[in-house]
Amino acid sequence: MWSQIGQGFMNGFQFFINCGATVMLPVIITIVGLIFGLKITQAFKSGLTLGIGFAGIKLVLDFMTTNVGPAAKAMVERTHVHLNALDVGWGSIAAVTWASPIIAILIFVILLINIVLLVLKLTHTLDVDIWNYHHMAIVGIMVYFVTHNVFLGVGATAVTAIFTFKLSDWSQPIVEKFFGMPGVSLPTISALSSLVIAVPMNWLLDKIPFFKNSKFTIKDAQKYLGFFGDSMIMGLIIGLAIGGLAGYDLQKVLQLGVSMSAVLVLIPKMTAMFMEGLMPISSAAQKWSQNKFKGRKLFIGLDAAVVVGNPDVITTALIIIPLTIAMAIFLLGNRVLPFADLAVVPFRVALVVVLTNGNLLKNIVIGLVVTASLLWCGSATAPVLTAIAKSVGIKLTTGGSMLISSFAATSMIQSFIVYFAFTYHPEICVPILLLIIAGIWYYYDKIKKINVSIDENKN
Repeated sequence: MWSQIGQGFMNGFQFFINCGATVMLPVIITIVGLIFGLKITQAFKSGLTLGIGFAGIKLVLDFMTTNVGPAAKAMVERTHVHLNALDVGWGSIAAVTWASPIIAILIFVILLINIVLLVLKLTHTLDVDIWNYHHMAIVGIMVYFVTHNVFLGVGATAVTAIFTFKLSDWSQPIVEKFFGMPGVSLPTISALSSLVIAVPMNWLLDKIPFFKNSKFTIKDAQKYLGFFGDSMIMGLIIGLAIGGLAGYDLQKVLQLGVSMSAVLVLIPKMTAMFMEGLMPISSAAQKWSQNKFKGRKLFIGLDAAVVVGNPDVITTALIIIPLTIAMAIFLLGNRVLPFADLAVVPFRVALVVVLTNGNLLKNIVIGLVVTASLLWCGSATAPVLTAIAKSVGIKLTTGGSMLISSFAATSMIQSFIVYFAFTYHPEICVPILLLIIAGIWYYYDKIKKINVSIDENKN
């Protein structure tokens, strides 16, 4: 009987997962709102508003993928460079993840870790972004596939989750300040991972007077460029440039230009709707945490999609996209053909923009290093990812001897480091990794005291 109940629960959970983020998010947010004391009507309206905003963001990003993807591929093909690991997009990787036989164990482990860390006051982030748990789970799945050791697979996901929640804690103050989102953190690895590269690089660039003294931002660019600095005009120009480099005819070049202009206009409007639904939940969560956690302040962990509509983020991404495509052609050791995930470059550079406080020069330099790491790590793990996809019966239209990759999974530097540690002499690399994480943890919690003071000041 218990096995039937368990199977029924898993079937129900899988059905819920298969509905996708646009359905999951309203349901999850409604439940969270009820937990935090909102009336059912308020909670449902907030959840539905967030769902509508997310659906709008997804539609615009899909629209961007449809338009930029073929143009980017055409740019690469014109150079006659043959790259054998096709970027099939994060959606395909998510399908591989959810089809894994150990996915249920890994999702439970992630949930349990978040709860335990909250109870022990080791994190302030309540991660309701369950849909993006697949970013943490895929690390364990790939480790399990390589090592055939379920404990190493679970351990890899656990370490990834712990470090993700702490990164979201430490980055929360700058996220709140830059985007004006009180009480919100972003435990989405697709955005957070870039900080592993961005933090030391930002420190290094600050040692160079040219970058340290630069105050050039998107707003400054708009001021100096006048009419041409308007977001929609900048989108038009960048779209025209991409279309021209792709060898499109005039008609397609113009269509791409208008499409990119539309992206810069529409995403901020969809993000505004997302925020409209978020604020009641955020306010209720703060009141609830004061009552239930004795003055503690919780951060609601949301999908980084809530911030990619920022003009600094989008414009930086649109500059990085063609440069990344060009870099893929000449970057030694790269096997990845950028394609489907070019549209999610805004996620990869979002927290870079936050960290530099919108310094456009730093954004471009750090952003290119981040995308270079995506290409290198994606190239290194493409054979394993391809083998996993085939093992779970995922149909991939790559054809022939092509491998698959993505700007997600273990292409992201944070995930790659954990994957590497758990698959390459784990008896040595895992303890070293844990010591490094412990050192970073001590530095930010005990020396810089980021977020630690929240509880201390209230008690």
